[in-house]
Amino acid sequence: MPQPTTRARRTGHPGYSETLPRQPESAATARRLLRTACAVWGLDDLAENGALIVSELVANAVQHARRESIRVVVERTTVLTVRVAVADFSRTRPVEREAGDEDEEGRGLTLVAALAADWGTDERRWGKIVWADLEEQK
Repeated sequence: MPQPTTRARRTGHPGYSETLPRQPESAATARRLLRTACAVWGLDDLAENGALIVSELVANAVQHARRESIRVVVERTTVLTVRVAVADFSRTRPVEREAGDEDEEGRGLTLVAALAADWGTDERRWGKIVWADLEEQK
């Protein structure tokens, strides 16, 4: 059974992370983790877009990653910024592409780019971390 973890961050707020099976159903757990973190931090306005973003990041990892698990991390990097990230064991970087009208796939990263303040990929020796920043507008 996956075990959630919480640890202190430099912003003084905890970060939330959970290792999940590389299965489509893990997107629901990732959304709950994101919504919980946003509620605790009083950043409820970020929860809906964040839930869409984390769903897309998990879907990409489920489709393209290797091994049986992924790691979802939600952290508060500044007072008004939440970073959601999905780590997997594939070094293949995601590519934003333009989907045609008849295509059933290929819109996920375009959606992430539209909803996030910023997004990107950090390469690691063991794979990659795909992240997106959500910013509260004050």
